[in-house]
Amino acid sequence: MPNEVKSLNEECGIFGIWGHPDAAQVTYFGLHSLQHRGQEGAGIVVNKNRNLKGYRGLGLLSEVFKDDQILTSLSGNSAIGHVRYATAGNSSIENIQPFLFEFYDGACALAHNGNLTNAKSLRKELERAGAIFHSTSDTEILMHLIRQSKQATFIERLKESLRTVQGGFAYLLLTETVMIAALDPNAFRPLSIGQMKNGSFVITSETCALEVLGASYVQDVGPGEVVIIDDAGYRIESYTDQTQYSICSMEYIYFARPDSNIAGVNVHTARKNMGKHLAKEAPVAADMVVGVPNSSLSAASGYAEESGIPYEMGLVKNQYIARTFIQPTQELREQGVRMKLSAVRGVVEGKRVIMVDDSLVRGTTSRRIVQLLKEAGAKEVHVRIASPPLKFPCFYGIDIQSRKELIAANHSIGEIKQLIGADSLEFLSEEGLIDAIGLNFDAPYSGLCMAYFNGDYPTPLYDYEEDYQSSLKEKISFV
Repeated sequence: MPNEVKSLNEECGIFGIWGHPDAAQVTYFGLHSLQHRGQEGAGIVVNKNRNLKGYRGLGLLSEVFKDDQILTSLSGNSAIGHVRYATAGNSSIENIQPFLFEFYDGACALAHNGNLTNAKSLRKELERAGAIFHSTSDTEILMHLIRQSKQATFIERLKESLRTVQGGFAYLLLTETVMIAALDPNAFRPLSIGQMKNGSFVITSETCALEVLGASYVQDVGPGEVVIIDDAGYRIESYTDQTQYSICSMEYIYFARPDSNIAGVNVHTARKNMGKHLAKEAPVAADMVVGVPNSSLSAASGYAEESGIPYEMGLVKNQYIARTFIQPTQELREQGVRMKLSAVRGVVEGKRVIMVDDSLVRGTTSRRIVQLLKEAGAKEVHVRIASPPLKFPCFYGIDIQSRKELIAANHSIGEIKQLIGADSLEFLSEEGLIDAIGLNFDAPYSGLCMAYFNGDYPTPLYDYEEDYQSSLKEKISFV
């Protein structure tokens, strides 16, 4: 999904391995499986004989490590890596992770997936206490907290620091003697443990990386847990008992790869179930079902299967288009859609088409795709969205932090239908989404974070609260 056409992005992906002679190469392959989680920058830090060495750069993983000698120079038997999409901090080399810190008493590398909701307040406090930051990323805050902690051991200092930061986070740390992973008390972001055939242990944002490497799945990291991996194996400890599952529902809807499993649920199966539920909730007479490549194909197949209406390849994605970031103007965004997607005239001409997409953000993409289908001769285009309307921002690691960006926050479904030019428009209900994913945790919404749809945030918003309350009073016109 690196070239998906939506203006919706997740912050990053992390990967680590302990106890493998080709740790950097394995980490490269693991990060390649996670490239969809971030395309702005990448980096790897290795541990060789208790010496840490790293390399990082801007661009795709293949661009950063285009010279084979770079990976060859990163020899070691343990490593952590990171692919980045920025939600906190700007897009500069200083913010590319893993960060490598060298102190008088040892070195430590740090990588992070997520977003801290109290980062601004903590940074002010730390700077007043004399901390000097080398990046604008909220990731660096954790290391300053660890260094200022008075606890006796590194693990205890880390645990105290994890109780101080708030928001969504999955951390990966590498020291001279240990690799450590930690997950926030709500498990907003996925994080899993795997094991290679040689016995080495792996930490990854998504289980799809395990399949690529031929590693076996061990278990997920739970909310409020710390995983400690060294030459003796791995152990799991808790840093807080104030936990409650609130897994990001957008991981299932859009972000994660379809071949990943999150909390025991296969992403493709969840998406297909979303399509099935959508077909039950929002049927319409049509000749074919068309999915928007690539992340909507699973939902489209589910809609077609449940409705009995044939699934057709009415939209084709250009797999070879050059990498592009989110464009700054609406005109450029629309041109980007045309470059990335084409409607198949021979399939859709004269037909009533159900266009299934996984989400609707600004409406720009949906409007352009409807237009493409109608220009190709589609008689009718009925848009079906396999998630509820996105009405509220995310503060846990998705780059939507204002209601200004969300068309459903400012317009009714009927108005959106007119704006995108569809013959009809329907969304999956919240209940349908929860049932489709099928989690069964003893928590609100069965363990999902549904705040993007209903504004019910599972944690306080801290530094974002004032701006968020102000945004509730705003109404933006989308044209």
